[in-house]
Amino acid sequence: MEFIPQQGNYRNLIAFQKSECIYDITYHFAHRFLNIGDRTIDQMIQSARSGKQNIAEGCAASTTSKETEIKLLNVARASLQELLLDYEDYLRVRNLDLWTDNHPKALQCRRVCTHHNESSYYRERIPHRSDEVVANLAITLIHQTDVFLRKLIETAKSEFIKNGGIREQMSQARIAYRKRNEY
Repeated sequence: MEFIPQQGNYRNLIAFQKSECIYDITYHFAHRFLNIGDRTIDQMIQSARSGKQNIAEGCAASTTSKETEIKLLNVARASLQELLLDYEDYLRVRNLDLWTDNHPKALQCRRVCTHHNESSYYRERIPHRSDEVVANLAITLIHQTDVFLRKLIETAKSEFIKNGGIREQMSQARIAYRKRNEY
C-alpha cells in the first residue's frame, strides 16, 4: 500500500493559473490606478499574492496532510475575497460600474476569462484598458477562481474521507507489510 501518493503539479491547476492572472492584473492595476503611497497598493498585491501562494503551498502539503491542504486552500479563498472587496470598493467610491451578472460586458468578460488562464494574455491587453474594465476583469477572474477553489476543497475532503489521513495510511501500510511477511 502506498501511503504518500505524490500529488499533481499545482501549475496544472486551473485555480492556480487563474490566481496567477489575478496577481499580474492586480500588480498592474495597483501601480497604474492607485496613488503612490496608498496603502491599498500593498494590501491588494499581498491579497493577490496570498491567493496564489496558498494554492501552491496547499497543493504541496496535500501529499502528507489533507487538513493543511484544506486550510491553505481556504486561506487562498479568503485572500481573494479580500481582494474582491478592494476592487468593488474602488469601483463604488469612484462611481464606476460594477458589472452585474447579466451585463453584456460581464457576459463577454466571463467568456474570455473562461478560455484564457495564461497571465501573458492579460498582461498584453490590460495596459490599454480603463480602470473600470481592469477591475471588472479581475472581479470576474476572482469569482471563477473561487469556484475552482471550492471544488478543490470538496475533492480534498472526499479524499480524506475515502483514504484517511497520513497516520492512518501509514498504520495500514505497516499492518499490510506485517501480514505479508509473517512466517
